[in-house]
Amino acid sequence: MTNSERLLMEIKGIDLTPDEINIYLTENSLNSTDEYIPTSNTNKRNILKSALSILESVANQPALMKDYKQDDISISQFHENLQNRIDQLEIKIRQIPDDANTYQDGASFFMMFAN
Repeated sequence: MTNSERLLMEIKGIDLTPDEINIYLTENSLNSTDEYIPTSNTNKRNILKSALSILESVANQPALMKDYKQDDISISQFHENLQNRIDQLEIKIRQIPDDANTYQDGASFFMMFAN
């Protein structure tokens, strides 16, 4: 599976051209044709960052921020649900540890104050 295919799994239902997908992946230090490495936290984080960028682009389209009704099906609160998904992705991205800073017990730390 390539990085591009993995990103498409994350953003199901959002139609983008291959060029647009390549741009989002490149902006997050990924090549669309490279193989996706599920064991790499960095790769996983960059895929999620790409998905987050796409969702933020969708959120910047005011024409989509209205309630829809089609064939007795109401799709309401699109913006609110989209913002909730963006918030969930941001939290998930922050919780993924770095590949280089992963310790055996899974804990990581940083020095907040230095002399």
